[in-house]
Amino acid sequence: MAATRPTVVALTALAPVSWGTTYAVTTEFLPADRPLFTGLMRALPAGLLLLALARVLPRGVWWGKAAVLGVLNIGAFFPLLFLSAYRMPGGMAAVVGSIGPLLVVALSALLLGQRPTTRSVLTGVVAGFGVSLVVLEAAGGLDAIGVLAAVAATASMSLGTVLTKRWGRPDGVGPLALTAWQLTAGGLLLAPLALLVEGAPPALDGPAVGGYLYLALANTALAYWLWFRGIGRLSATQVTFLGPLSPLTAAVVGWAVLGEALGPVQLAGTVLAFGATLAGQAAARTRVVAAAPTAHAGGGAVPFSSASQKGRKDSMDLTSPALRR
Repeated sequence: MAATRPTVVALTALAPVSWGTTYAVTTEFLPADRPLFTGLMRALPAGLLLLALARVLPRGVWWGKAAVLGVLNIGAFFPLLFLSAYRMPGGMAAVVGSIGPLLVVALSALLLGQRPTTRSVLTGVVAGFGVSLVVLEAAGGLDAIGVLAAVAATASMSLGTVLTKRWGRPDGVGPLALTAWQLTAGGLLLAPLALLVEGAPPALDGPAVGGYLYLALANTALAYWLWFRGIGRLSATQVTFLGPLSPLTAAVVGWAVLGEALGPVQLAGTVLAFGATLAGQAAARTRVVAAAPTAHAGGGAVPFSSASQKGRKDSMDLTSPALRR
């Protein structure tokens, strides 16, 4: 694979950095207790915008597959994410999401037949232990529903990530169209649910309008486009190194801007969780470099496969949160 240009890496890194600001924007600028409406406002406008740009619709079985991926990656993930953001500090919600690597390892074994390596399991366990330190230390201040929502959001996105790997994408369809399908499907699912559960849309003031515009345009449409563009130009392992920027940004914003405190045990848990995720990605990078002479034949540097490529065995590292936000 050709050497990675610093500009490509820098632009791709903007996506997880943007996603790390979601919690602060939600709690500071958006109407309270409207996770379904907020998920809708983030997903559907962005999906329709990208769909207009891609100008490609699903065909055949991909109507169903796009709907399933849209539910898992968007329709369920977004409201659960916002519910956790409404009910617990953003930095804590982000750290809870670091259990994703362990979930993806287990789901990959079940759905992809990929045997988990000892190192991937250990790093996932250490990440989960770090999360437990964060949650237990702040048990008196964290909301149980918020924690459960963060865990459920991570589980939904983890399953969506594995199914995305299992199904690949149709021939001739790029990441922009695949992202547009999922955002649109998820947004269309959320529209009636938001109306039935939360009622009519709330009155929006200037900060709320600005917050929703930021989430839909920069935080979702632009960020997702940059992310999948980067996946197309970088190896999967290179992209995974950027994943921790999202929870790290959330924790830093929560501490520096919102005044959220982190105790010593919580800080230790955060370091463990982030360090374990980075260690797992570094291990994946070592494996890909070792396999570089045969990477093309084995698909080691191909993050997604088209329908015609399903016969070969890709080696994308699914232990990382490369597609999490």
